[in-house]
Amino acid sequence: MTLDPAEVLVARARAGDRNAFSQLLETHTPALERMVSLRIDPRLGRRVEAADIVQESLALAAQRFGDWSSQERYPFVVWLRMLTAQALADALREHHRQKRDLGREVGGIPAGLHTTCERAADWLISTHTSPTEALRRDEVRALVLAALAELEDLDREVLVLRYFEQLTNEQAAAELGIDPGTASKRFARALQRIRPALRKLADHGSKDER
Repeated sequence: MTLDPAEVLVARARAGDRNAFSQLLETHTPALERMVSLRIDPRLGRRVEAADIVQESLALAAQRFGDWSSQERYPFVVWLRMLTAQALADALREHHRQKRDLGREVGGIPAGLHTTCERAADWLISTHTSPTEALRRDEVRALVLAALAELEDLDREVLVLRYFEQLTNEQAAAELGIDPGTASKRFARALQRIRPALRKLADHGSKDER
């Protein structure tokens, strides 16, 4: 059986291979930056780049890798994302000078850092359409936004993790602190509900390319 290259790197890093650990962090950096971009407060985003937040989380990972290696609860990628969520939460607390409560937590991500409908809609529009025909883009965005807003919060989080951020079902379940079977059902339900909006988005993108 062919081993997953990422799992091979994890095993080597656990055995003390510093080069393997550096490669692991480099491999996951783009996905972590996308994670932060989907969740960062716009006001904070004007002062701090997603890359800055991720660098903070990678520094934490380097300090705490030994602690992670001694446990089996969280996969490496989920653990990294939790550290990144914590780095983003710390930056947000600093931005508000600790005057704002981030709220209760769901899984590894504080509630105040959940992806909003607006960020998710903007991400979909930016990755599926061209900059032309701004009016039609706005119309499609409104349709996508309405579809996302109809989802339950947890369904939307599962959708973001699975569809936008390409986590596996097991990784998404671990991050949200729910059973994998529940995560799978919620993802299927969320995808079904936004499918008409995704079809409209795909049609819009194909027309822009003509």
